[in-house]
Amino acid sequence: MRRQLGVRVLKFALLAVLILSVLGFVVMSLWNWLMPALFGLREITFWQAVGILILSKILFGGLRGGQGPARHWRRRMIERWEQMSPEQRDEFRKGFRGFGSFGRREPGSGSADR
Repeated sequence: MRRQLGVRVLKFALLAVLILSVLGFVVMSLWNWLMPALFGLREITFWQAVGILILSKILFGGLRGGQGPARHWRRRMIERWEQMSPEQRDEFRKGFRGFGSFGRREPGSGSADR
């Protein structure tokens, strides 16, 4: 049993190193292809590209795995939805109708019909 766990951990570590290497090479290649020509910046090494990847993960992706706070928010919304009566659900849906449809309005309403 312990041997299987060790093999799985080793496979995971090798896969992580492989993915990091490929991503580092891709970032390095893209940087060295675009940034000197566009902005006059210096070319970077492989390890600098890996550092950029890690820094961007820390700054933009956080250090936790998964979705983080979004998972908690989604669970709370599902619990609230399940506690609503059918009438409350319909009212909630009406409140969000058109949400995210930039500028789209129902016929007969708003300034588009003037």
